[in-house]
Amino acid sequence: MFLRSLHLVVFALFISLAATAQNVDLFSEKTNSTNSDITTGTFKSTRIVNGQSIENVGPGVLDFKIMHRFGPLSDGGYNFFGLDQATMRIGLDYGITDRLMVGIGRSTFEKQYDGFLKYKIIRQQQGQRNIPFSLSYASSFVYKSLHDAVTTYTPYVSDKFSFSHQLLLASKVNDYFSLQLSPTLIHYNMVDTKTTPNDFYSLGVGFRQRVSKRVNITTEYYHRFNSLEGHYDPLSVGVDIETGGHVFQLHVSNSTGMTDRTFINETSGSWAKGDLRFGFNISRVFTVRKPKELRNIKW
Repeated sequence: MFLRSLHLVVFALFISLAATAQNVDLFSEKTNSTNSDITTGTFKSTRIVNGQSIENVGPGVLDFKIMHRFGPLSDGGYNFFGLDQATMRIGLDYGITDRLMVGIGRSTFEKQYDGFLKYKIIRQQQGQRNIPFSLSYASSFVYKSLHDAVTTYTPYVSDKFSFSHQLLLASKVNDYFSLQLSPTLIHYNMVDTKTTPNDFYSLGVGFRQRVSKRVNITTEYYHRFNSLEGHYDPLSVGVDIETGGHVFQLHVSNSTGMTDRTFINETSGSWAKGDLRFGFNISRVFTVRKPKELRNIKW
C-alpha cells in the first residue's frame, strides 16, 4: 500500500512540473530565493474551507483553530435550521520552519484524533527566479476512537487508522484570484467488506476570489474517482473576512466531518437534496518563538 501511495505522489509531482520544467530549476529555487520576491497571501488561511491550502503558519507561530459545523439547514425551524446541532474540531498548528508545518486535532464527529504535516517544496516567486506556482506535500492520519458495535471480530488499534497523502499545487494569478489543485490519496487500514478498496483517489479544486480589501470568496470541491456507496462529492462555498490580522471564515457545505477522510470520502449530504450545513472556522495565533532577526529587539 505504501508503494501505491508513493507512486501517486511521484506521478502527480511529475505531471504538475512537466509544463514548466524547461524554465524552472528546482535547486536554484532553494539557493536563490533570498534574491527573489516570494509570493504571499495565495489564500488567507491554512485551510481553504475543510482542506489544506498552500499556506503555512510562520516559523515559531502556534495557531489555535476551531472548526465548527452545524446540522442540516433542511431540518427547519424545529432544530432552528441546524443550529441546535453542532460538530466541532479543535486543533493546534505550529510552524517549525518557513517550509514545514505540523498540526494535531480532535473532532467530535466519530471522536476522531488527527495529525498532519505540510511541507513547502516550491514557492511561487518573481525576481532572479520566476516560478509561477507553489507546491506543497501534505500528509495526515486519522484515528477513529468511536466504540464499534459488538461483533465477532475485535478490531486492532491499527485497524482504526486511516491516512491521506496530498500534493497542493497552487498559483496566485493576481491580487484578486488564486487557484489550487489537490490530487489526493486516502488509505483505510480496514474497510467494511472484502469488495471495498483500501485506497481512494480524488482531485480537489479550490479558488479564492477577492471581493474587497478584507473580504474573499472561497470555493472547495473534491471529485472522487472511486467512492464509498451512498456518499457524495464534497462542495463548500465560503466567505473569508480578515479582521486585524486574523481570518474569520463563514461557509456552507454538504459535509459534516472536517478531517480528510470524513469530508472527502464520507460526505453523506447532497447539494441536490438540499442537505447543507452552515459552519465557520476561527483561529487565534500566538508567537511562541521569535524569528532570529527579531530576537535581539527590545520592545
